[in-house]
Amino acid sequence: MRDWPFYMEECILMHMRTKKWAKPELAVCPYFSDEAEKHRGHWRELFGADQPLHLELGCGKGVSTAAMVYDNKDVNFIAMDITCNVLGDTRRNIAKTYGEEPVKNVMITRYNIEDIRKVFAPEDRVERIYINFCNPWTKRPKYAKRRLTHPRQLMQYRDFLVDGGEIWFKTDDMPLFTESLPYFEACNFQMRYMVNDLHAAGFAPNYISEHEKMYTEKGVPIKFVIFKKLPGEVDLDPVRWVMPGAFARLREEGQDET
Repeated sequence: MRDWPFYMEECILMHMRTKKWAKPELAVCPYFSDEAEKHRGHWRELFGADQPLHLELGCGKGVSTAAMVYDNKDVNFIAMDITCNVLGDTRRNIAKTYGEEPVKNVMITRYNIEDIRKVFAPEDRVERIYINFCNPWTKRPKYAKRRLTHPRQLMQYRDFLVDGGEIWFKTDDMPLFTESLPYFEACNFQMRYMVNDLHAAGFAPNYISEHEKMYTEKGVPIKFVIFKKLPGEVDLDPVRWVMPGAFARLREEGQDET
């Protein structure tokens, strides 16, 4: 059986046009790191000012990222994605937004988010996590464990997200959205805000990515929720946890729940 994280990255690279310029440009970018694991527990030291630390998981081309970090210079940001092909665009969009102004409040880094515990430690004290338009993994129930909102991931985030810290989650996919809600509850997160049509609600600030713009123009409402991490230990095995009702669906389809 193939090791899933490497297989997933391989599939992404096969379906994404290789950008030969991306790695050379990132290599000389002062706010890019390709050694994420080395910074575990020391991310705050990479910034000139000790400010609130926010983390974006799966930043993509960074259209919304660039606007967000520019408008919030009193916050330090880490933008993460799995391949340099997209992070090259992230760097260019940030550079374009800042122009001649120095970029001081963002680091971009390449890593597989499935293993994020190897990159962040409690000492990093992340205060907000953004999960925007992640892969919904809705084709088969057993794929759900690969979601960035699954308890396998949420329990990792709890390790380095401060008590009272927030996760902001946006998606165009309703099954992913509705099935993610009990994930958060199981991992002791409290809902602070939820809306099934973000643009109609007029929530602000809302930084719009290319993906969000495309689906909004198609008339697909954007689902959005904010969860707060509650303090305390969580007695939950994220590997064995299955959402109530999932066993029946798995048995019907003849699938293994693990």
